[in-house]
Amino acid sequence: MPPDRAGRTGALPLKGLTVLALEQAVAAPYCTSRLADAGARVIKIERPEGDFARGYDASVNGLASYFVWLNRGKESLVADIKNPADAALMHRILERADVFVQNLAPGAAARAGFGSAELRARYPRLITVDITGYGMGHSYSNMKAYDLLVQAESGLAGITGHPAGPGRVGVSVCDVACGMDAHAAVLEALIARGITGEGASLQVSLFSGAADWMNVPLLYFEGTGRVPQRLGLAHPSISPYGAYSTADGSLVLISIQNEREWAAFCAGVLGEPTLARADGYESNNARVANRDAVDARIGEVLGRLTRDEAAARLKATGTAYGFVNTLADLATHPALIRVEVETPGGTARIVAPPVLIDGEVRTLGPVPTVGEHSDRIRAEFRANP
Repeated sequence: MPPDRAGRTGALPLKGLTVLALEQAVAAPYCTSRLADAGARVIKIERPEGDFARGYDASVNGLASYFVWLNRGKESLVADIKNPADAALMHRILERADVFVQNLAPGAAARAGFGSAELRARYPRLITVDITGYGMGHSYSNMKAYDLLVQAESGLAGITGHPAGPGRVGVSVCDVACGMDAHAAVLEALIARGITGEGASLQVSLFSGAADWMNVPLLYFEGTGRVPQRLGLAHPSISPYGAYSTADGSLVLISIQNEREWAAFCAGVLGEPTLARADGYESNNARVANRDAVDARIGEVLGRLTRDEAAARLKATGTAYGFVNTLADLATHPALIRVEVETPGGTARIVAPPVLIDGEVRTLGPVPTVGEHSDRIRAEFRANP
């Protein structure tokens, strides 16, 4: 068994549970990394060359940033599911496991004898998680699916970016949404199993996660016949809600949510208290229709102020604001919390998981080398003579 992992927050709620992960890339590893953070034992099956996400880059002590982020606290077992001896080993692990997660190409796990229907019949308490690109049972089921492809197919790219054309969200949001959905579903299934004694078969896709997040623009389109405009760092239905340049080159983003805030902004930031009631400025709908003039008026005032001067005025009037930061700005942001993770190349400081437990960040487990735990796992789960 793996050694206990001490945490600053005391007991780990998933300690004692075992997860077998036939995973690669982002979505499934995101899900299982959160299970590992909470104390579950996650045994990650890898090819001899390792999860291909290990090779995405070499930016963290010679290791890939994605892999370091999503594989802390796991054990690495090199195995080939097409090899009968390795397949038998995996089934011996599954006899004791609580959760099985896989995101291989559609049908690959089932062809190797690890389909969810077969596993659920063989291990009734097992929770199986099938992560796919587009779901099952339709013409897209066998399509290859990577994050940017799903951003495009789900319509997300179509409402993102500049008026000149669609844009990509700068992080792998479809993968992450899918991993978050899978993690939440596993926790629900564990609670249900505690009541009924039965496991569950869970299916989640990159597309379904992205499509869920697209509910508002979709419902807006179907209800009005209008597609939300791509406005870069502006809001399609609220004005002013966008970014403006300051005198020293910063971009400050402001958000006005109601007429009281607009009146305070006009008086305290623009120095024009009567503007709030002027034609074309008197309501949100009027400002949206008059967006170019509104933006020009605000831009002319903020463009004369430095970043600090703009922040002082905005804060004094209670206006919601923020700055369009660079990654260098993020690295030193006062709200950013970091946590150390041990990797084969040294200590890495990653962004901490977003939820604090009793006000503290959990201690995270180390990132494994390829096959680091193979010998010990094979000995632990060896066949009975």
